[in-house]
Amino acid sequence: MYKDIEKTYYTEEALKAIVKRLGAEISEDYKDKNLLLVSILKGSVVFMADLMREITVPCEIDFMCVSSYGNKTENTSGTVRILKDLDSDIAGKDILLVEDILDSGRTLSYVISVLKTRNPRSIRICTLLDKAERRTVDIKADYRGTDVPDEFVVGYGLDFAEKYRNLPYIGVLKKEIYSETKERESGEQE
Repeated sequence: MYKDIEKTYYTEEALKAIVKRLGAEISEDYKDKNLLLVSILKGSVVFMADLMREITVPCEIDFMCVSSYGNKTENTSGTVRILKDLDSDIAGKDILLVEDILDSGRTLSYVISVLKTRNPRSIRICTLLDKAERRTVDIKADYRGTDVPDEFVVGYGLDFAEKYRNLPYIGVLKKEIYSETKERESGEQE
């Protein structure tokens, strides 16, 4: 697994510092609010676990699982499906969507449109990584950990074909790893 990484972008220590900063900002902004952290599974689970421990105000947590990529490197269809919906009623709550990476923005835009129909008091976005140059919809994170260039990153919850999530850092996946998969997929379709 480690041999598949071209370079490290963010070390464990750098990630801890980013999460600590975000936790302090969120704690300050959500004093006296009814905070519900919503993790967008599966990628944000590691980030969410660390982030909620840095938040010093009362909060609840819930999870949504949304599919848009499958085993591909990008969502070319634009199709988004909710695989697991929230367990709790969000009416009147201050929702903070916790995402591992904000890329095209299509998935979060869809999730927000669905959640708005359920009458939350507010909806905001916290993303660990912001890949703004790939944005295709008008959406911005309210809390941004850091920017990341347009490279295929894995680790700290981020995956490729369900692998590499357990890396304790964020690194760039070697191109040949995901290119081989693309070649196999295109070969199977012929």
